[in-house]
Amino acid sequence: MIQINNFTNNDDVRIVDAKGAFQIVEYKRDLSVTPATAQTAFFCNEMNVRKRQLVCDVGTSGIICQAGAMQWMAGNVFSTTGVKGMGDLIGKTFRGKVTGESAIKPEYTGSGTLVLEPTYKHIILLDTSDWNGTIVLDDGLFLACESRLTHKAVMRSNLSSAVAGGEGLFNLGISGNGILAIESACPREELIEIVLENDVLKVDGNFAIAWSSSLDFTVERSGKTLIGSAASGEGLVNVYRGTGKVLLAPVDKTPLSASFPL
Repeated sequence: MIQINNFTNNDDVRIVDAKGAFQIVEYKRDLSVTPATAQTAFFCNEMNVRKRQLVCDVGTSGIICQAGAMQWMAGNVFSTTGVKGMGDLIGKTFRGKVTGESAIKPEYTGSGTLVLEPTYKHIILLDTSDWNGTIVLDDGLFLACESRLTHKAVMRSNLSSAVAGGEGLFNLGISGNGILAIESACPREELIEIVLENDVLKVDGNFAIAWSSSLDFTVERSGKTLIGSAASGEGLVNVYRGTGKVLLAPVDKTPLSASFPL
């Protein structure tokens, strides 16, 4: 039997969300500072720039996560590649190439606790049942999911989406019934949820972080004509059409690691 002390029960740590096999812990302030870094740590705390970690209960569900994301694990936790043969390896390698994710995502099984590396990004838990069983993610956002969920490469409805829309031709689709965790530059409180019922959403830029697979994604002119689109200053826009949901970030989804490495 393993007892973990001074972690989730530390008075400087709070659990900000919990779903399924996952808990998100957030450090209220950074105590590991020096005189040279104390000022930065103070202002980071004031502006909600805090370390966060994903804690996984492997006994509740097997866990699949990005390669290299594990920090420590306690108990009878075992790691496998999840590869079920040469065909599966080729498929996962292709999917990793086209979606910007790690080709081989380790799967953790057994019973115990798995803790992922700390990050300054915001960790968001999503329930696929709220997305009619399938959700499509923007490139590079996937962190972890329960192993009952399946992964697939979702292709755009037309080539223009890749060429003109600032998106790749493929995205990572997650289907099944379970919980997944993503990393976002924006907190959940700032994400805009738009529900469409046989309607259309047009976005000028790469701001959508997740959407229902039932939506048809294309890139179209903002106006009816090329001249009208040019005159409006918008040009081409990303269009989500049909019935489903879209999670929209209010700011550009530039990875925090590009300007604020851990």
